[in-house]
Amino acid sequence: MENMTEKVKILVVEDEPIAALDIKRTILKLGHMLTDIVSTYDDALKSVQENKPDMIFMDINLENSRSGIDIAQEINRRVNVNIIYLTAYSDEQTIQNAARTNPSGYLLKPFNREEIKSIIIITRQKSKFINNENYFSLGYDYFYDLEYDNLFFKDVPIFLSLHEKIFLKFLIEAEGAIVPVAQLEAYIWPDGIMSDSAFRTLVYRLRCKLKFNFIKTIPSFGYKLIK
Repeated sequence: MENMTEKVKILVVEDEPIAALDIKRTILKLGHMLTDIVSTYDDALKSVQENKPDMIFMDINLENSRSGIDIAQEINRRVNVNIIYLTAYSDEQTIQNAARTNPSGYLLKPFNREEIKSIIIITRQKSKFINNENYFSLGYDYFYDLEYDNLFFKDVPIFLSLHEKIFLKFLIEAEGAIVPVAQLEAYIWPDGIMSDSAFRTLVYRLRCKLKFNFIKTIPSFGYKLIK
């Protein structure tokens, strides 16, 4: 069981009794708090207002109610809370509509208890990063610790060399502006001039450690960070 001092308050919006019961059992077994189980638009909004959950498991398709996406849109207008969608539908249009509400994750039905456990842990850890001003979000669950110069994917640290850290932090501090190669070289290697091949190797190695290409090359000029 997880540390009870890190208990998470969780609301379940689900109209399938078996699925709701399985989520409830997992939440309680992990030592978290179940604030409510509801199945309609109005009840969900009321429960959020009264119980102030930290996390919501939201079924996308609810019978006799507006969709989970509609509920999430209204909740987002009122409060900041992590929403995890539950759905049996993984078609592109459904995912695109859900993505517009900026969810913390998805669980495709049928799911198992380990998947519920994992997404609670990941979402909670991600929230710690997002709510900490020392962490810069690169996107796609990558975070850079500005205080200690460490890169994380979700809660997993990614090893960076000293020069890779300097390069990445310089781009972060540039806030999306294009940084000339000459300026980067002087910042990374203040005691000498490095060859073009050494610089390209540095960029290549850093890109290989990132699943997504956050570093954009501006031909014949420099680099910028894309969030």
